[in-house]
This record gives sequence, structure tokens and C-alpha cells, in this order.
Amino acid sequence: MKYGYARVSTLSQELEIQLLALENENCDLIFSEKYTGTRSDRPQFNELLNSLKDGDTLVVTKLDRLARNTLEGIQIVRDLFSKGIRVHVLNVGLLEDTTMGRFFLTTLLAVAEMERNMIVERTQEGKAIARKRQDFREGRPKVYGKKQIEHALGLLESRSYKQVEEITGISKSTLIRAKNKLKTSH
Repeated sequence: MKYGYARVSTLSQELEIQLLALENENCDLIFSEKYTGTRSDRPQFNELLNSLKDGDTLVVTKLDRLARNTLEGIQIVRDLFSKGIRVHVLNVGLLEDTTMGRFFLTTLLAVAEMERNMIVERTQEGKAIARKRQDFREGRPKVYGKKQIEHALGLLESRSYKQVEEITGISKSTLIRAKNKLKTSH
């Protein structure tokens, strides 16, 4: 049987491209999840591993979908090889349990891990530079300005949270937080 596995690391990322590629590869069953690869307790991946049997093929679009570091990736693929399972990586080809196949696997995983580490380093460097700016604020930018919040709080004096939310678009939870913040600052 041919199994597919698709994974993205965050909820905001989309699985669609991977799923299409796996469908085009005629996978009999596709497992997918939005789960970080740095965690080893990925529920769908674990279910997939338990489903695979001797003679099956596991298909992934890229090798880094299986693991985020070289040691884990090598271990996963070696375990699959030992159970007689073929591993087909769409952007690479079929990985085989041969000297060259294992060398190729190790090299690819090392490059994927290095690439991920470089992204993390660049992100950290960018944050360090941004923190030096006087107007830097950690986290998401505020959606509503001070005047918008004050206007909405003023409307609350004569209207319900639901009415104010309909008028301003500011959610009840945001209004409650703003109201509580105002109380604690006085």
C-alpha cells in the first residue's frame, strides 16, 4: 500500500500543496497534520507509523516533513527500512537501504537541519536589531488605537457589549481587557 504524509509547522500554514502532490502520486491513504516537526509526539505521524507494513511505501513531499533534525530523520528512515518499508521523497526520489542511499539520506537531512537553523538564526538577528529601535514593541501590533478604544468604552456607558461590538468591530474580550486596564491604572 502507498501511504502519504503531509505536515506543516503552524496553524497559519496550508497543507493544500502537499496534499495535492500526494494525491497526484496516487497514495492510497494520506495522513496530514498541522504540528511542529520539533515535537516527536505528532499524533497523525504516529498513527501512520503504526499502519505501515512490510512492502508498503511512505511518500512525503520533502524529507524535512518526517523530522527536523538529522539524527531523528535517520532513525525514522532506518526503522522504516528495517520493517521493509520504502521511502519516496517527491523532490528527491526513492530512498533505498543501500550504502549510497543512506549517505544521500544523511546528507539531505543535514542540509535540511542546517537550513532550518539558519532561518532561526536570521530571525533572532532580526529581532535583536529591531529591539534596538526606540519604537520597538514585542508581539503583535495593536489593531485598535487609543482613540478607538476610548470611543468604544464611551459607547459602553449607554450600550451593551454586543451593540458596541457591532458598531466598532472591537470584540467584547478586547473591550473587557481595556476596561480592566483602565481600572487598574486609576
